[in-house]
Amino acid sequence: MPTWRYSTTVGEKEDEVRASLREIDVSPKWAREVCEALKGLTIPEAKRLLEDVINKRRMIPYKRYRKKRAHHAETKGPGGYPVKVSQYLLKLVESLEANAEFKGLDPEKTEIVHAASHKGRVLKKNIERAFGRSSPYNRTYVHIELAAVSRG
Repeated sequence: MPTWRYSTTVGEKEDEVRASLREIDVSPKWAREVCEALKGLTIPEAKRLLEDVINKRRMIPYKRYRKKRAHHAETKGPGGYPVKVSQYLLKLVESLEANAEFKGLDPEKTEIVHAASHKGRVLKKNIERAFGRSSPYNRTYVHIELAAVSRG
């Protein structure tokens, strides 16, 4: 059984909090883009953003993985609605909020300073092809972690 650790030291002090999700079945590329959009937001702002993405009212700007993506006026460039990632991240932000309340911090003044996604293990599968052959059909799981600091 692996030992999970965080990739940051934020969260070890009394005014800091962190939470993580391990091995979730979402796109690693879109997870990275949504994590980038969450940095610098307070917990209520992050929840509002994720709920708007799920309901397709606000877009997430795509900064790295954006080849042949349509440009939109809202994001001033490529963007989209990564709904599946946003649903998982909304649960993670709610967990971060509960951890902050448990530590006695005010979630309204708690700012997300670290949001990272890492590739997890690869589930190896094969898809059948013609003439008795097969091709690899792999699925990569994702680890996501958030850390926040109380600014008040």
